[in-house]
Formats: sequence, C-alpha cells, structure tokens
Amino acid sequence: MNNKLIAESDGIILAVAKGRILEQALPLLERVGICPKEDLTESRKLVIETTRAGLHLVVIRPTDVPTFVEYGAADLGITGKDVLMEHDSNDYYEPLDLKIAKCRLMVAGLPGVEVSNNRIRVATKYAKIARDYYAKLGIQAEIIKLYGSMELAPLVGLSERIVDLVDTGNTLKANGLIAMEDICEISSRLIVNKAAMKTKHALIKKLIVTIEDSLG
Repeated sequence: MNNKLIAESDGIILAVAKGRILEQALPLLERVGICPKEDLTESRKLVIETTRAGLHLVVIRPTDVPTFVEYGAADLGITGKDVLMEHDSNDYYEPLDLKIAKCRLMVAGLPGVEVSNNRIRVATKYAKIARDYYAKLGIQAEIIKLYGSMELAPLVGLSERIVDLVDTGNTLKANGLIAMEDICEISSRLIVNKAAMKTKHALIKKLIVTIEDSLG
C-alpha cells in the first residue's frame, strides 16, 4: 500500500529551497505556468498545489533538497550548487543551471594575519568543500564546523580563515574581514531523481525543456 500523500501517478513533486532561492525561483516558475495556489508567507501547508495540473511544491531547507530528491520523496528539486557540492552524491541528475541566487564561495579572513603553509584552521559549514580545497593546495586544514556567525570565528581566534558564501561582501567588510581566495561561482540548480526520470520521463523532460527555454 502506498502511504505517500501524493501517489506517484498523480504527478510531480518539486522541492524548492526556502529563503533567497525560493524568492528568485518563484518568478522563474511563474514564467512556465507554475504558481502556488497558497500564499507561501501565510500558509502552514507542507505540500502546496500549483496552477500547473499535477505539480506540487514542497518548500524545505536548502540542505534537505538533495536528500528528498535522492530518495524519491521529491521528483525534482531546486537548491544551490554549494549544497550539492557538499552533499556529494551521484544519485540524481543535474540538468539545468537556473542562473539565480548567484554568489561566490570564498576564503576570507582578517587582513595581515599570517598562516602556516603546512596547517591552517578553517571555520565553515562547508566541511567537505573546504577540506577538498585545501587538500588540492597541499595544506593540512583543521576544519571547524559552524552553522552560523561564520565571520565571528577569526575575530575571536577560533580560526585563521573561513570558507563561506559571499554575495555583496558587506558583512565581511562590516566585520573587518576581506575575501582572499575564490573557490567557485555558485548558482541554483535543478536536480532530478533518477528513477522519476525513467518512470515520468515525458512529464519531467517537458518541464525541463520548458524551464530551459524560459532562461533565454
């Protein structure tokens, strides 16, 4: 017996990362006829019907999107490339760069603070990305996992460097930090569950093409 609220035959579930990604994804989805039937700022529903027949939205934490898609709880997902790099899975497809919620993943720290070429302490929520980055440079990095207030770490001596997303750079500047090294550009990506791509190929392929055409 299928205990899912939405049976597989009923259509498609699209998981969208809440916050800045959701804000920028909604106009994109609207251009392809996908509008939530609920006011997302007011509704307490977890599964939202849309104006596109058979397509439902779930709005969740960015880090949960690849997990939902990987395990088939959502057919498609929209989240940042930083989340996908950190999640590091091959169990979904990544067909589109949506070119929204752009920023850069960077190394930052206090100017004038010297660090050893052999060892460095780095505070970040991107432990895997940071570890891989410094490993490629041949530097042994002690990764200190944090989930917020990253800029505070160098100020109180917790770390010499941080690895974090940088948009305007205003938060770094306000705390006396500077961007030092550029790791990669980040934008939001569309990902697809591999099994759903087979069982709902026509529906999902049409949606991917429609979204791609809307990007210009």
